[in-house]
Amino acid sequence: MVSKSYSNLLDMTSGDGFDFRQPFKSLPRVVTSPGIISDPDWDMRSDDDSVGSASSAERKIIVANFLPLNWTRDEAGQLSFSLDDDALLMQLKHGFSNETDVVYVGSLKVQVDPSEQDQVAQKLLREYRCIPTFLPSDLHQQFYHGFCKQQLWPLFHYMLPICLDKGELFDRNLFQAYVRANKLFADKVMEAINSDDDYVWVHDYHLMLLPTFLRKRLHRIKLGFFLHSPFPSSEIYRTLPVRDEILKSLLNADLIGFQTFDYARHFLSCCSRLLGLHYESKRGYIGIEYFGRTVSLKILSVGVHVGRLESVLKLPSTVSKVREIEQRYKGKMLMLGVDDMDIFKGISLKLLGLELLLERNPKLREKLVLVQIINPARSTGKDVQEAITEAVSVAERINRKYGSSSYKPVVLIDHRIPFYEKIAFYAASDCCIVNAVRDGMNLVPYEYTVCRQGNKEIDKLRGLDKDTRHTSTLIVSEFVGCSPSLSGAFRVNPWSVDDVADALCRATDLTESEKQLRHEKHYRYEAVFGALCFFLQQGFQKSNIS
Repeated sequence: MVSKSYSNLLDMTSGDGFDFRQPFKSLPRVVTSPGIISDPDWDMRSDDDSVGSASSAERKIIVANFLPLNWTRDEAGQLSFSLDDDALLMQLKHGFSNETDVVYVGSLKVQVDPSEQDQVAQKLLREYRCIPTFLPSDLHQQFYHGFCKQQLWPLFHYMLPICLDKGELFDRNLFQAYVRANKLFADKVMEAINSDDDYVWVHDYHLMLLPTFLRKRLHRIKLGFFLHSPFPSSEIYRTLPVRDEILKSLLNADLIGFQTFDYARHFLSCCSRLLGLHYESKRGYIGIEYFGRTVSLKILSVGVHVGRLESVLKLPSTVSKVREIEQRYKGKMLMLGVDDMDIFKGISLKLLGLELLLERNPKLREKLVLVQIINPARSTGKDVQEAITEAVSVAERINRKYGSSSYKPVVLIDHRIPFYEKIAFYAASDCCIVNAVRDGMNLVPYEYTVCRQGNKEIDKLRGLDKDTRHTSTLIVSEFVGCSPSLSGAFRVNPWSVDDVADALCRATDLTESEKQLRHEKHYRYEAVFGALCFFLQQGFQKSNIS
């Protein structure tokens, strides 16, 4: 039975709700010519003709806020698109069989003129199996930069709007925009669904109302939801004025996936305390009974694509960049930080820890370099700008105090760099530090470990033989999802600058054998963990949604 909360959500669309009586359009199966798509009478086929056909292929519909596409605009103003191989959603395809028809539904990272939207939509469907959701610019601003980034993102990372200067108070108009945007995404998903055998996999906190809209349209829909961010404790979550609406909507999914058990436990606690629901747990199965349906909860930690990282490591450009980095920092211990530019990554706290280390240990000056790669911010806000300014200020202060004309303790890279260059920094760095004050899984430690394993080309560059044991050192915040799985890492409380400085000091004092043991422990785990994660992704719906 569908959650009773759907009627409230539909009321918020201000007269722009669904007409559930009208038939929905299915994704066309056969392209006969550019711009002309037909759907032949499949009932006329023989059984032999259906083997390997598009109609018999299992279909996965992956829904996310943004499509896994890059875009460019030429001088004439013409848009062109390409697949973003770095996007996690694109890498999910490797967890499915080759016969699986994967369709993506999401918005674009660029505004498209209404007169061009039909043409762009046909092109993206034809070339990339992508169905774009075009949100008006004002709705996108209220939905993404408003409710998602000002309300949900801080709350899910344990930041409460105590006063106007420390956060944004709840704005019901922004929530109504969130409802309308989710409704538009649901419309596009309905265009992609061909039959009851299709699986819909919704991703992340931007689309938490989607299960209600889809379940109302198709009662038997096979629907999974995966949360990439943390889910807060009930004491934090209950401060959200629309807490019940979001919980009830998520419970319209068949399966809800979380990065860690802690996040799933918090969700269960919210369902128990706020909705009075009970759950059953046995043999690794967690189920919530809700209006005659059993909603399954799973811990589906996201891993890294080991094969892709290894293939990038083999590129001549990567090997050349590793040589360049190692020559540039020859004789120095190279530490690395790779973080998105947001207020929860603890970049300034990391730099303060380094500053304290250099203050306490003069012998490490001129011998230690921290390269901090800052990925461009995905949202622009006062808090983000303040975080950037603060990080730059701390870095400049450290370089003035402990640097020289030929030496900078901190090297900030605050612009987008090619993927192979980031991989080269991973491979060349003696230590990697992840100091987030709150994060989901965070795959940086896993990527670093795989890259430190290197390959025969990099070993030859370093003059190593095939029997040489590789090394790596990790410093990881205890508040990130990957922390429990990295038993060989130094775990730190990012809020304690002394704790961070001590971990940095211990990392500089490890023997080669200790570095080898820590690396081998993590690499063996990652080799299995990466394969396991993609297996789980492949069976996400098949094994759990009926």
